[in-house]
Amino acid sequence: MLDLQRLRALRAVAAHGSVTAAADALYLTASAVSQQLGKLEREVGQKLLERQGRGVRLTDAAELLVGYTDRILSLVAAAEADLESKRGVVHGNLTIAAFATASRDLLAPALRQLRTEHPALTIGLREMEPDDALPLAIRGSLDIAVIDAWRDAPPFVPNTLVQDFLQTDCADIALPAEHPLANRRSVELRELRDQPWISWPRGSMCHDWLVSTLRQIDVEPHIAHTAMEHATQLTLVAAGLGASVLPRLGRGAIPDGVRVVPVQPALVREVFAIWRKDATRRPAIAALIDALRAQTTRAKHDP
Repeated sequence: MLDLQRLRALRAVAAHGSVTAAADALYLTASAVSQQLGKLEREVGQKLLERQGRGVRLTDAAELLVGYTDRILSLVAAAEADLESKRGVVHGNLTIAAFATASRDLLAPALRQLRTEHPALTIGLREMEPDDALPLAIRGSLDIAVIDAWRDAPPFVPNTLVQDFLQTDCADIALPAEHPLANRRSVELRELRDQPWISWPRGSMCHDWLVSTLRQIDVEPHIAHTAMEHATQLTLVAAGLGASVLPRLGRGAIPDGVRVVPVQPALVREVFAIWRKDATRRPAIAALIDALRAQTTRAKHDP
């Protein structure tokens, strides 16, 4: 009988192109994944992988097996969801990914609520950027991903997933206190044409969005510094090294030397929860979504 964990390992290799990358996606060691694949080859009696440069190539037999794997795992997920719903008790395990500010402002209080209301439910949270979380949700490596997207750059979500809107979040501009525009009631991005920017790391969704947004108003951005954490960005702003975009969701204390100014037109992102359709009937999924909605009702960040 084919082992589901070994099938998942093969599908991860197919998606990522190497055993090492598959191991990272599955949170396993490369040795563990190789062992799973070796056992799977012995089960099917056929070679599944061939070396190709620094990566591997799936054989025809492996490609055939991966096609069946998606359907098999979907049926397993649906069966598990139905069995959970029949028990009438929210229980089991959930793995959730969320970007940093959502983890602080939405997930932390939601998980506290769930721990009280559903003690038989075990939840693990991973802080993860949407670009990394979305592929894992598609493959079923995550139960739920909380992602964000700027309103003018919506994410591509395949029809195998449910996308549930949670809230909007408005962003402001953080400026050094001595900046000429720091005490304005609002600013336009064009007014910051010559301003150096402190942005997220290159290649990240938010970095690419900022560059694209500025270019749409004929401003060629000068990205002077990059930092992943808002606290670091604000420290650089306080030092007079540039301006940064600062969302309101999960916003912490504003350091001395920084002024936060609304921007017009508003910079708006949307926050979604996504999960696989075949898991929709799981009571645990419904309980988490209800808890997240309760948090967004208590604290809105609309423009």
